[in-house]
Amino acid sequence: MLGTLIDRLCAGLRVALGVLMGALAVPVAMQVLSRYTGIIPTYLWTEELATFLFVWIVMIGSIVAVWDGTHFDVRITRDAKRPFFRLLQNGIVHFAIMLFGALFLIYGIEYTEFGGNQRSVMMRANLAITHVSVPIAGGLWMLLAGYRLMEDVAEFLNRENAQT
Repeated sequence: MLGTLIDRLCAGLRVALGVLMGALAVPVAMQVLSRYTGIIPTYLWTEELATFLFVWIVMIGSIVAVWDGTHFDVRITRDAKRPFFRLLQNGIVHFAIMLFGALFLIYGIEYTEFGGNQRSVMMRANLAITHVSVPIAGGLWMLLAGYRLMEDVAEFLNRENAQT
C-alpha cells in the first residue's frame, strides 16, 4: 500500500522533472540568444529563474534517485552474497541516507526561514521558494530510505524463515 503510494509520488515527481527541464530550456535559451546573437535583448531575470529551476530539479531528482536506489550509494566492497551481509550493506546505505535526510530536514527548516527573509535581486522573489526544497527533500529521503530499509529487513526475514 505505502509502496504503491510512493511509486505514484515518484511517478509524479518524474513528470515534474520533465516539466521543469523543459521550463529550464526557456531562460537558458534566452540567455544564450541574448549573449551571443543579439537577437533578443538581455534580460537579467533569466539567470535567476534558471537557478531557481535548477535547484528544484536537483532536489526532486535526488528524491527520485533515493527511491530508485541510484543516489548516495558508493560501494567500497563487493556486493555481499550472503543475505545477512547484503542486509548489512544495504542497511548502512539506507541508514546514512536517513541520517542525512534528518539533517537536511532539521537544518533546512532554519535555512528556509533565513531564505524567507530575503528577496532575489532581479525578480524580487522570496528566496524561500528555493530554500524550502532542502527540508522537503530531507523529509522524503528519510521516508523513502526508511521504506527501503523495511523492505530489506522483510526480505531477509522471509529468507531466514524459508530456510528453517
